[in-house]
Amino acid sequence: MARSRPRTAVEWLVSAAPDPDACRWEWERSPLGITLLPAGRRWDVLILPGELGLRTLDVLDRLEAPTGPVLAGSGDARTGFFVPPGTASGWLGTGVRGAGAGTWIVVPHPGRATGGGVRWLVKPDGSGVLTDPVVLELAMHEAAAMLARGEDG
Repeated sequence: MARSRPRTAVEWLVSAAPDPDACRWEWERSPLGITLLPAGRRWDVLILPGELGLRTLDVLDRLEAPTGPVLAGSGDARTGFFVPPGTASGWLGTGVRGAGAGTWIVVPHPGRATGGGVRWLVKPDGSGVLTDPVVLELAMHEAAAMLARGEDG
């Protein structure tokens, strides 16, 4: 039996696009190295305020929890965690925005530097791993408590 090669990060990301081939073609030629991809098909994105998001990522790292792709944008003022589709529609949290079905997100190319004001904190690896929303919520609570106590990461 022939082995299929693992999906690359680019293939996995563009699989969310209505026309993956056209998306990949445009993305590879974009001078900014960014593209718009629809949320809600392969993933949703939960967008946290910068400091809370960065601290939450630190907590996830300490827990050694499987973490899906994570974006930072606007000078690290926002952090976006890729979570399973449908998560955004049921998420309730002060200051947390959800990008789900019907929304589009700016996504930098995972293999090159971009000039679009958004960057990967955790690059996708093509495996499809997403952050577990339950683990993310627990990490957010821990991060918020640390911030309230004035603790360093």
